[in-house]
Amino acid sequence: MSKPLLQLAALGIAGLAIWKVGSFFLLPLIFLAVKIAFVVALVLFAIWFFKRNDKNKDDDKATG
Repeated sequence: MSKPLLQLAALGIAGLAIWKVGSFFLLPLIFLAVKIAFVVALVLFAIWFFKRNDKNKDDDKATG
């Protein structure tokens, strides 16, 4: 085998090993970040929803 082909194979094996080790540590962190983002989005949606309803009640009192 020629040297460039062996280097490519070694790079592929090293990349696969790094991917496996990295996914073992990074995948739970990514899921944690997604969960936190979901909770924050849910809280912001609730704040927006309740402020929208309060605004409509204030408008009804002013006109009625």
